[in-house]
Amino acid sequence: MRAEREQEFREFAAARALWLRRSAYLLCGDWHFAEDLTQNTLLKLYRAWKRVNMSTVDSYARKTLLRVWLDESRRPWRRAERRDGSLPETGDDTADPAEAGLRSWSRELLLRALSEVPPKQRAVLVLRYWEDLSIAEVAAALGCSEGTVKSQASRGLENLRAAITTSDPDLASTAARRSE
Repeated sequence: MRAEREQEFREFAAARALWLRRSAYLLCGDWHFAEDLTQNTLLKLYRAWKRVNMSTVDSYARKTLLRVWLDESRRPWRRAERRDGSLPETGDDTADPAEAGLRSWSRELLLRALSEVPPKQRAVLVLRYWEDLSIAEVAAALGCSEGTVKSQASRGLENLRAAITTSDPDLASTAARRSE
C-alpha cells in the first residue's frame, strides 16, 4: 500500500475506532468482544483499503462490522462461552447520585434486554435507532429489502419490550398506569 493511502487508513482508524467499538458493544453487549470485533473490522478494512470508495467509507465500515459480528456469533465456540461478568462503571463526581443510579439502572436494563433480542433484529434496532440510519440505509447495510428492515424493526421492538417487561415487572406496571 502506498504511504498516502496507509496514512489515510491510519487517520480513519484513529477517528472512527471509538465509533466502531460503541456500535460493536451495542451489538454484542461485551466490551472485550466489542474490542475484538473492532480490531477484526479494521483488519478487514485495511486489507481492502485500496478498493474502498472514500465517499462511502463509513457505510462500508458499518457493513464490515455487521458481517464480522454475524460471522463471530455463528461460531459454535462463541455460543458456549458465558459472558455474564460486568466491569465497574467509573464515577462522575458532579452527577446527582440518585440520577446517576437511575441512568445506570436504565442503561443496564436496556442492554440486558437488547442482548435477548435475536441477532438480526438487534442489528436492525442498533442501526435504525442508535446509529439513526434511514430504512434504506439499514437495508443497504444488511443487504436486505426495506420491508424486511421494517418487519425486523417491529418484531425487534416487540421483543425488546417483552424482555424489559420480563426483566422488570414493576416498570411494565408503571408504564401501563401511565398509558391509561
